[in-house]
Amino acid sequence: MSNGGGNDRRLRSSNWFELDDLNGFLHRSWLKTEGVTDAAFRGRPVIGICNSWSELTTCNVHLREMATAVKRGVLQSGGFPLEFPVISLSEPLMKPTTMLYRNLMAMDVEESLRAHPLDGVVLLTGCDKTQPASLMGAASADIPAIVVTGGPMLSGHWNNEELGSCSDCFRFYDERRAGRLSDKEWSGLEGALMRSNGHCMTMGTASTMACVTEALGMGPPGGAAPPAVDSRRYQTAETAGRMVVDLVARGIRPSDIMTAEAFENAVRVLHAIGGSTNAVIHLIAIAGRVGIDLPLQRFDELSESTPWLVNLKPSGSYLMEDFFYAGGVPAVMAELGSLVHGDALTVSGKTVAENIADASVVNREVIASRQEPFGPDGALVVLRGNLCPDGAVFKRTACDPSLLVHEGEAVVFENISDLLARIDDPDLEVRADSVLVLKNAGPVGAPGMPEWGHLPIPAKLLKEGVRDMVRISDARMSGTSYGAVVLHVAPESAIGGPLALVRDGDRIRLDVPARRLNLVVDDAELEERRRAFVPPATPDERGYRRLFRENVLQANEGCDFAFLRGRSSVLEEARTYGS
Repeated sequence: MSNGGGNDRRLRSSNWFELDDLNGFLHRSWLKTEGVTDAAFRGRPVIGICNSWSELTTCNVHLREMATAVKRGVLQSGGFPLEFPVISLSEPLMKPTTMLYRNLMAMDVEESLRAHPLDGVVLLTGCDKTQPASLMGAASADIPAIVVTGGPMLSGHWNNEELGSCSDCFRFYDERRAGRLSDKEWSGLEGALMRSNGHCMTMGTASTMACVTEALGMGPPGGAAPPAVDSRRYQTAETAGRMVVDLVARGIRPSDIMTAEAFENAVRVLHAIGGSTNAVIHLIAIAGRVGIDLPLQRFDELSESTPWLVNLKPSGSYLMEDFFYAGGVPAVMAELGSLVHGDALTVSGKTVAENIADASVVNREVIASRQEPFGPDGALVVLRGNLCPDGAVFKRTACDPSLLVHEGEAVVFENISDLLARIDDPDLEVRADSVLVLKNAGPVGAPGMPEWGHLPIPAKLLKEGVRDMVRISDARMSGTSYGAVVLHVAPESAIGGPLALVRDGDRIRLDVPARRLNLVVDDAELEERRRAFVPPATPDERGYRRLFRENVLQANEGCDFAFLRGRSSVLEEARTYGS
């Protein structure tokens, strides 16, 4: 059914609905219990609408209405839409982290597509992990697919200031911990910061993944940035419904779109927009599902030749509404020009070059020109050294520039409980030039690699006016966070990575321009510590959590399960098992 794999255009759903036997009879008969006739589905492409709507996932709570818009588009183009739910991942409410369940949702999406009579699918996503999980599942199923995100919420407003979630959450929480924000002000912020449907309106992980999904070619052109409550968000959903029917007719599958060149486009846009560090892990995992090797080093190589173009929090000043009005992803890709692969295919059925031919920048304060960027190179860099032999990630556009080269003594926290118990202790031995280190927060150690990497600055330093300091962990960080924070240290401490060997008082040297992160301790001493290392005890877990701990890959490999990487053959399965 691929445009490169032959001329067979037989609908996959025909293996369920066009058979003249008992199974065909039963499939049609059961579907007719929904009140439809043969004319609704026989001979028509059956389009799934994979909906991550949930009242527990506040970012996605409006996706039911968006599904209605998708259905309109599918019907307009002669398809038959069927909406179905999958597990939904709520960044605000799930503990210890949605990252623990990203792979579970990806499996849910993949198996739902594999098992049902679907010729194509529109994936409705929004909150951080619902986007990569849906893409991972769709990549593995490899039937024609489009991702439509729910869009960012409206900008927050308080005390005549425009606010973004949750970059300003962190900022004002530090002010409260420092004693500079009253209870009344804190309460007022709570109702003013997040005031509509949609995901975070900063360039956090949800906004970043929406942008890189569009850059990857898997989202409708211009679809990443319209606010969740904007009518154009619903118009995008309707358009996607028409597009997916066309993809089915043309046999264009995710593996035709998500090529090595497409992933390079996505990485370029990630750097240009000042995107979330989380996107590095997700893009590596998605690439692995289509059999493409996307090494961590490639992110750093592309960073060196990609200008930083987008002035959004937490790296800049503006929010997603402003980004949409300024031109969105098409304008950014047009500015990148020859740096992107213009001949890459997209879900519109057109190439990137065709999609962005008429794109232009409306506001240069939000989207800079390639000739006069906000920075000469990309937002993210990859660090190496004896503390992170398999790499670590650092967002240089969102920290105090004075900390890009720094050496200081380590203040070590063995786990998140230790950190929470001591970080605001007035007797904590810490200075502004100290390096805060958190262990056992990685994929295995936490488990799930939670967003604990934005270690809070000790309260006594906040009161002295300290606003940033070097922090290191094997955890992730919210895409809305900021600071001189080293993340994704690999291998992680729980499995014996060098981070496990760090002790209070050890000197650590960070050199971002040189891409180095080193523990300044004699090799012989480190070897002695390594021999004495004892892995932390793990709970006696069952079910999915046990599956996760036993199979999760490290951060530099995308934190996927090894047994889920590589290409699949769902279309061929349909012919074998569909009847």
